Amino acid sequence: MQDENVKVGLIGLGYWGPNLIRNFMSAGQCKLTAIADLQTEKLEKFKKLYPGIETYSNPTDLINNNNIDAVVIATPVFSHFSLAKAALEHDKHVLIEKPMASSVKEAETLIELASKWNKLLMVDHTFLYTGAVKKIKELIDNNDIGKIRYIDSTRINLGLFQPDINVLWDLAPHDISILNYIYPEQPIAVHAVGICHTSNDIENIAYLTLKYQNDMIAHFNCSWTSPVKIRKFLIGGDKKMIVYDDMEPTEKVKLYDTTYDYKNKDDRRKILVDYRTGDIFVPKLSTTEALVGVVNDFIHSIVNQTPPISNAALGLNVVKVLEAAQQSIKQKGKEILIPNTKA
Repeated sequence: MQDENVKVGLIGLGYWGPNLIRNFMSAGQCKLTAIADLQTEKLEKFKKLYPGIETYSNPTDLINNNNIDAVVIATPVFSHFSLAKAALEHDKHVLIEKPMASSVKEAETLIELASKWNKLLMVDHTFLYTGAVKKIKELIDNNDIGKIRYIDSTRINLGLFQPDINVLWDLAPHDISILNYIYPEQPIAVHAVGICHTSNDIENIAYLTLKYQNDMIAHFNCSWTSPVKIRKFLIGGDKKMIVYDDMEPTEKVKLYDTTYDYKNKDDRRKILVDYRTGDIFVPKLSTTEALVGVVNDFIHSIVNQTPPISNAALGLNVVKVLEAAQQSIKQKGKEILIPNTKA
């Protein structure tokens, strides 16, 4: 890029928007020059905090601003596609909140447009930039836990009920993106069941199981109606096992020198199982805010024309799982095949 600073415009000042503003304001090689939101009172609030910033009550006006190089979209899922499409067609790089789009067709269209216009399309799967997930990937890549046999995720809490997407579309992208990042294989099929306890036909509890070509299995438990908040990710290897508890203030990742071996007896219906329990190792983790990593990766990828960690193909894979899961729920847990895409 000719200008050292990437000029950034942000759309959406809801829950996540202010965090993005704070991080873009402090990031290097970029300048947040404009923000947009439909609520003028929010615009006025941030105008007072950042007097030099331009404000727009119509996101289209921000996208049409020729002085903006990149657009960050932090809006509800239903609006992701139209805003990202418009931004790409106006020659902007795009960082979009998870999930990338509300359908596989929409996500694929955005990827095609990004390629056509030679623009970066990145999805904000923030957990990929946490010290915990980085360490987990390092342990797996170093073969410290051996062959992965299973992944079991629980992400539950009380609220917040979303008006436009079910609990899987809201919560599961975090853990599906982690799975796609740390495990090289892609799932071939999904089973999902869910239940709605309100009158809007939007599931507030759901269970998702992913099937692979090998004997690995992944299971996700998501709920908006739990009396406690749990964020736990278990990874079982044939050498060791990992427990990632995001609710832990410091020791978020623990490596258990625990596993089992088995052999068949003469009677094939009977097996001998040998259990091994050893030490627990707590690795040191980076404490850098994950969103700092997201923003820096986005800007670095634009400036250096390199692919980001949370690339568009990974974002598409997440949407493929979510769309298949939704089909499975509506068909009473029927197995739905997932087209393969490599991230």
